[in-house]
Amino acid sequence: MAALDPARAKAVGELRAILHSNLPEGCEEQIGDMPGYVVPLRLYPPGVSYAGRTPGPYTSFASLKNFIALHHFGLYVDRQLLEWFVAPHPKHVNTKLDMGKSCIRFKKPEHIPLQLIAELAAQRSVEEWIAAYERVVKR
Repeated sequence: MAALDPARAKAVGELRAILHSNLPEGCEEQIGDMPGYVVPLRLYPPGVSYAGRTPGPYTSFASLKNFIALHHFGLYVDRQLLEWFVAPHPKHVNTKLDMGKSCIRFKKPEHIPLQLIAELAAQRSVEEWIAAYERVVKR
């Protein structure tokens, strides 16, 4: 964060704080390729198998060259959650939603809808994350 310009560092810090304050009990902060939050092995001993036995990614974020990114596993595997997030987005910011399968991109720090992200972070429990992951793996 020290390497970021002040506006970016402030926005990333706020994003981290809002996630940290609103994620379900059991998620743990972890820094891998990106800082983020995971479902730890003590809560889901099998872990995720695409990268060996590792904790399951719940959400992560990064400051990239042209945008700040937020990745949320639930948006990728849970259609209801995706629809829940997309529908109110225009009420929170007046910019078009820039999104991939689970990646939401914010080109300007002031366009990050922190209240909506707080609500997104709290939408699913760790148990619901595990159930969603197992549904995807069994396909």
